[in-house]
Amino acid sequence: MNVLAIDTSNQALGVALVRENEVIAEYSTNVKRNHSVQLMPAIDHLMKETNMTPQDLDRIAVANGPGSFTGVRIGLTTAKTLAWSLSIPVVAISSLEVIARNGHFFDGYVCPFFDARRGMVYTSLYASENGDLVPVEDEVNMLLTDWIERVRSYEKPILFLSSQLSIHQPVIKEQLGNQAVCPQDLPVHLPRAGEIAKLAISREPSSVHELTPNYLRLAEAESKWLAAQQEKQKDE
Repeated sequence: MNVLAIDTSNQALGVALVRENEVIAEYSTNVKRNHSVQLMPAIDHLMKETNMTPQDLDRIAVANGPGSFTGVRIGLTTAKTLAWSLSIPVVAISSLEVIARNGHFFDGYVCPFFDARRGMVYTSLYASENGDLVPVEDEVNMLLTDWIERVRSYEKPILFLSSQLSIHQPVIKEQLGNQAVCPQDLPVHLPRAGEIAKLAISREPSSVHELTPNYLRLAEAESKWLAAQQEKQKDE
């Protein structure tokens, strides 16, 4: 099976090609650029490097959030368009799960997170079980301080993985102390599109037309609009 994986859900951009569970090509950047401009050239480059054509693909995999609202939409729209035009399945993988895979061999819990501003984070918690990572907490969008209070009851060390770790590390360490493991090696905090592709091989595809972003929360503009509508209904 040949799988093309796409991740534009956060600042890092990743594209990978996997053949029968082996990563044959992978491209990634971690700079502030417009993913809508960079994504298709990156895909084209990998296809040419591996002498593959779109017709050789059997499946499209995509990180569907949470993360940047615009980034998630770009990746998802591209993946759905490719899958629909090629008549092949599309598989959505959680952006948090992708980061968590970097802690696959950690003897404890793995906590991936993305900064959601104003002290909020998108996050979840995973544990190693029978050689695989399994979620032990649902994905949430909440204050980091509240989240730490929730997970501090877990007895084993917790590995925190995030490209924005430096922003939140003081709070994490203050509340968890030595229970928190915060690696300084940047690559371990970045998603790998190759992991998305490998996960997608064994996952159930989604309907191209029904697949939607996993935002975990409404955009600020949508939240304000809904609040305004609720106030309007009260006045009526």
